[in-house]
Amino acid sequence: MKIDIMTMSFLSKSVSWIFPDYRFEKLLTEFERTMSMELDFTQEAKNSERTASCFRKNNVVKVPQVFWELTSKEVLTMEFCSGYKVDNLDSLRKSDISPRKVAEALIQLFGEMIFVHGFVHGDPHPGNILVSPQGQGRFSLVLLDHGIYKELDQKFRLNYCQLWKALILLDSQKIMELGEQFGVGKYAKYFPVLFTGRTIESKSILGTQMSIEERMRLKQDLNSLGMDDISSFMESLPPDFLTILRTDGLLRSILGNLGAPRHVRLLTYAKCAIHGLEEQSKLQSGPIKRTILQVKISISYLHVRILIELAGFLMQVNDLSQKVMSRFRRMLQKTS
Repeated sequence: MKIDIMTMSFLSKSVSWIFPDYRFEKLLTEFERTMSMELDFTQEAKNSERTASCFRKNNVVKVPQVFWELTSKEVLTMEFCSGYKVDNLDSLRKSDISPRKVAEALIQLFGEMIFVHGFVHGDPHPGNILVSPQGQGRFSLVLLDHGIYKELDQKFRLNYCQLWKALILLDSQKIMELGEQFGVGKYAKYFPVLFTGRTIESKSILGTQMSIEERMRLKQDLNSLGMDDISSFMESLPPDFLTILRTDGLLRSILGNLGAPRHVRLLTYAKCAIHGLEEQSKLQSGPIKRTILQVKISISYLHVRILIELAGFLMQVNDLSQKVMSRFRRMLQKTS
C-alpha cells in the first residue's frame, strides 16, 4: 500500500507540474487516510458497534455482532447474517418484499447517519447492504463492511442540514450564504444541480427533470468552466463533502435500480435534515424553548413535506397523462 500511495503521489505531482490547473492532492490524502483505516480491523469492529448503538431502536437495521475474543488488527470475526444484495429485484419479488419499501428504509438509514448522527458509512455499494427476509413481506437491512467511516464535523453537519432545507425550499440566497460557509464561494450555485437535479434559478416542480430551457442554460454555463474552475471547486470543498458526495452518489444509484421515485430521497433527506437541527436545538435550550422550537420545526417540516408531496402528486398526474396520450395515439394509428 505504501508503494502504491507513493506512486500515486508522484504521478499526481507530475501531472500538476505539466498541467498547473490539475490540483487534486487533497483527494489523494483522503484516499490514503481511508485505506489506512480499512487495514485495522479493530477500528472496523468499533465502527460497527457504534453504528449498532446509533440504530438500536430501529428494528429494520441489522449490524452483525462482533466476537472480540476472535478479533485482532488482522482478523475480524462477526456474526453471520444471510441475505441478498439490496438491488436484487428478482429475490425481492420472490420474497414478496416491496422494492419501494426497501428504498425508503435504505435512504432513511443513511439520512439519519448523515444529518442526525454525523457518523457516515463511506462505502454503501450493493454488496455491503443485504436484505434479509423476515417473512410476510417484512425484512431487515444488514449493513456490512464498516472499515470506512467519516465522522462529520459538528459545524459542517449543521450547515449541511441548513443546506438541504434551503435546497428543498429553493432559497437561493441561503444556498449562496452556506456556500461561503463551506468555502466554495460562487460555485455554491451548482449545489442544487448536484443534489436535487435543478438549477438555482429553477421554477420546475421539485423532484422533476429540468426543462429543456434549463438544460440549455446549464450546458452553456458548464461549457464556460475550465479545468481551473473544477480544480478550485474540488479543492475548496471540506473533506467531509467528498464522503457525502460519494455516499449520496452510490445511494442514488441503488434507489434508481429499485425504481424509487426521486422525491423519496428528497423527502427523507428533508425530514432528516430538520430532525438533525431539532436535536441540536434540544441540547442548547431549556424546556420551554425546546417546546417552542419543536412547534416551529414541526411547522417547517410540514411546509417542506407539503411541497414534496405536491410535487410527487403532480409527477403522477403527468405520468398518467402521458400514458393516456400514448394509448390514444396507438388507437388512432390502428384506426387510420
